[in-house]
Amino acid sequence: MRRKIVAGNWKMNTSFQEAEELIEDLLELLEGNEMENPLMVLCPPLPYLELATDLTDETHVSVGSQNVSSFENGAYTGEVSSSMLKSIGVEFCIVGHSERRKYFNETAELLKEKVDALLDHSIKPIFCCGEQLEEREKGSHFDVVKTQIEESLFHLSGTEFENVVVAYEPVWAIGTGVTATSEQAQEMHAFIRNLLIDKYGKDIANDTSILYGGSCNVKNARELFANPDVDGGLIGGASLNADDFYHIYKSF
Repeated sequence: MRRKIVAGNWKMNTSFQEAEELIEDLLELLEGNEMENPLMVLCPPLPYLELATDLTDETHVSVGSQNVSSFENGAYTGEVSSSMLKSIGVEFCIVGHSERRKYFNETAELLKEKVDALLDHSIKPIFCCGEQLEEREKGSHFDVVKTQIEESLFHLSGTEFENVVVAYEPVWAIGTGVTATSEQAQEMHAFIRNLLIDKYGKDIANDTSILYGGSCNVKNARELFANPDVDGGLIGGASLNADDFYHIYKSF
């Protein structure tokens, strides 16, 4: 049975002290209420990853990175490898977020290499896919998402793919306050799962967690998560508030 997941993408926010306080506040809220399912994943900025893994040690909370290099090691100034992330206890890593595609020109081929690098070190990629507003308006949103998944994930074997989490994030809903309707989210998530059925079969597809991202918040999380193919959320702004993120986590 696939796992429910609520992951918080903090993006480029918080000071070290603020990050420490946010994690401690979340752990205090979770005390006595912590569950293995859904799984909570925290994705703070890179400098705070070891802080996060230290504070969440011996809890059910997991830690994810927001980025990784496609290179294993060497003369790549400013880059961080999968092996480095693994060495400090990172279990997940976001790959293919629209902000990385847009601002850092990350291509499908590069994302493919990053996915491979993570899996080589037993780190689970949270692979993001989603369409621009104009692509949805002209009806090409299914083709866009299909292409993103095929080009960066479908080289994987079934055994490898079992360690991938997919996150559907319509670009027009990220940080805008506009959310895909419950029906739109379910429609795309079902479409993605059917792609996985065609490629990997029902068992693997039905065990794959598909998360929704894009202005998911306290008010709409319960309705979104009630859909049969929505297995949780990749949460942006709301993950920076401990109370809000905790209540989203409890929305199943």
